[in-house]
Amino acid sequence: MKFDSKELKWTREPADFIISDEKIEITTAAHTDLWQRTYYHFRNDNAPVLQMTTDEKYFSFVVKTEFDTKHRFDQCGIVMYLDSENWIKGSIEFENENFQHLGSVVTNNGYSDWATTEIAADIKSMWYRFSRREDDYCIECSEDGVKYKQMRVCHMFNGGNTIQFGIYACSPENSSFKAVFTNMEITECKWLAHEGETE
Repeated sequence: MKFDSKELKWTREPADFIISDEKIEITTAAHTDLWQRTYYHFRNDNAPVLQMTTDEKYFSFVVKTEFDTKHRFDQCGIVMYLDSENWIKGSIEFENENFQHLGSVVTNNGYSDWATTEIAADIKSMWYRFSRREDDYCIECSEDGVKYKQMRVCHMFNGGNTIQFGIYACSPENSSFKAVFTNMEITECKWLAHEGETE
């Protein structure tokens, strides 16, 4: 499977974007986000999502993100958006001048959860690797595109057949920034099978 920018399709096309074979740029609009119900109780489902469709059950998708975020919750990263109530995203959310949240959200059947760790506010680039093994998924991150660290392993109840995956960027509050995506590649699945515990 090859990553082809011509196969990408928008869910909620933004007003300001550029797509080429080497680079994709999205300038976010204010008050755009993805979130469903949990804890905050609100539902936001208006972020632009750019994805390709596949039936392939085992693969990894890699992308480098660059961003000059300055406002709370500004974010960009990888996504698997099936519908408004079933999706995964991994990104860095700007918080303040001291730290950001590197994290992931898994939304199954209309309820989101959020797993995060704090990182320095001056980090303005991150690589992500999104891997599929049937209906289980893994998100990893890397600062150099070589050494990846696991962020999340999850199961998607509606993620066993045809899926869509790709990139997203949004600004939940009254702000805007440019997100740049490069080095997009699809490879064999880098998330190796787990053979179970051994003595």
